[in-house]
Amino acid sequence: MVREDGKRNFALREEDGSEPSEFSGNMPRQAALKAARTLEPAPSEEAAERITLRLREKGTKKVHEYEGWAWKASAPEVDEADDDFWLNDLDDITKANVSKQGIEYLDEE
Repeated sequence: MVREDGKRNFALREEDGSEPSEFSGNMPRQAALKAARTLEPAPSEEAAERITLRLREKGTKKVHEYEGWAWKASAPEVDEADDDFWLNDLDDITKANVSKQGIEYLDEE
């Protein structure tokens, strides 16, 4: 279901069917990236554990399945004239990536 601002809501679906978290985005991948950033970050992208993320689009029976991983990276150097100058206070940031595995349709209800 699309909101007035064009974003859609996606519930992170656990194996037991519970949906403890919700993420929004214009596309499912955008919500999946947000969900992946909540994973425990590894020291590098190569060392990151791949986790299956299942996101059910609210208002539908569609479940988007992604493989997601997160890692720590050095914060970029930012000029104080930039709006992102607050990044200079950070040593590390969490980066994430996802890879789409497919779409599943729920039979329940």
